[in-house]
Amino acid sequence: MARNAFSAKRIPNGTYGSVWIDGERLAECYGCQGKVSINSEKINLCGQFMAGNKPTSGEGTGSLMLYKVDSGMVRRMERIQDGEVPECTIVSKLADPTSAGAERIAYYGVQFTDLTLADWQAATVGKVTAPFTFTRYELLDEMPVE
Repeated sequence: MARNAFSAKRIPNGTYGSVWIDGERLAECYGCQGKVSINSEKINLCGQFMAGNKPTSGEGTGSLMLYKVDSGMVRRMERIQDGEVPECTIVSKLADPTSAGAERIAYYGVQFTDLTLADWQAATVGKVTAPFTFTRYELLDEMPVE
């Protein structure tokens, strides 16, 4: 969508982001990313030099960036030792009061794909990245398109 002009204040500041896992706010979260990758098969047609692509499936991935303040993620994931990977729902909200509005996105069927047990270094604050996959998403609140 082409725009002739827009105000810089419409760009949301990530400082106003927040995340919930199964309805519980994660105050230690300082970043969130969710993406959908479209998998496709290359299609070569006679008489056409450029290959086409046929979408065949999609894959939802994301990650939470967390300050290490407690053992919450280790506790949440401790059942993986017995072969059970828990599922949850994540809701991401970005609501900068000076931007065009708030955006909330729910991720369903979330499974964390990596568990960091320890990662620390002297004179450095503790941070952990928690990558995940998801099977569905829903736009709960949206920023208006102008």
